[in-house]
Amino acid sequence: MTGLEYPAISPVIFSIGPLAVRWYSMAYLAGILIAWLLANRNIKKYGCGLTKGNIEDLVFYITLGIILGGRLGYVLFYGTSSFWHNPLQIFEIWKGGMSFHGGAIGVAVASYLFARKVKYPFLGITDLVVLYAPIGIFLGRLANFVNDELWGRVTDVPWAVRFPNGGGLPRHPSQLYEAFFEGIVMFIVLNWLWRYKPVREHKGTVSAMFVLLYGCFRVLLEQFREPDAHMGFFFFHLTMGQILSFPLIGLGIVVLWLVWKRPAKA
Repeated sequence: MTGLEYPAISPVIFSIGPLAVRWYSMAYLAGILIAWLLANRNIKKYGCGLTKGNIEDLVFYITLGIILGGRLGYVLFYGTSSFWHNPLQIFEIWKGGMSFHGGAIGVAVASYLFARKVKYPFLGITDLVVLYAPIGIFLGRLANFVNDELWGRVTDVPWAVRFPNGGGLPRHPSQLYEAFFEGIVMFIVLNWLWRYKPVREHKGTVSAMFVLLYGCFRVLLEQFREPDAHMGFFFFHLTMGQILSFPLIGLGIVVLWLVWKRPAKA
């Protein structure tokens, strides 16, 4: 049988009695902590008008937005009837099941509330947030690979992986594709743009590029990813991930146009 053997990696890092520390939850925690450290360095380097105390509060807001939005988005966009029969499952986030699109909505709401609290431009806050969002996406996709979930479609490419939960068939390691493009590539592009003063002064540019790039990458990479078994394909052979990503592409284009048609604000 063709394809690489799936590495036997336990989704649990270690256990202390009934408490199990999983790679999936640690990916979120590590992403938030790294973003926190980099954001503190950023506001000092570029004089963003925010304090370390502001960043601490922002991290709290964003963390709530990620968890609440990501989980509720998964339940609404991808969930099965089991959530309605047993609503307590909604809180079992350690078992996986988070939606990027739901998390993005949650982060947007959290950013808006925080911006109002500190009287700072909303798009200025989102620009700072999306600079480091690819770190969390990267680590999250690696955790998906470890969890043996969200694998790709059956293929005969030399680097195909035989996932145990994927029927042992050779499949695209689509989690790693997404980790590279939505994580590494987006982080490099967004932080390269941020270096230029006109981009920073046109608040919303980096945010628009984030949703635009993510939408494009997600639509492309869903071509290699196996759709959720309980959902399958929709009209025009599209997946739910693609349907939810097309509006992001449109939003990114509109925001870019609106931001650059008006004078920049320092």
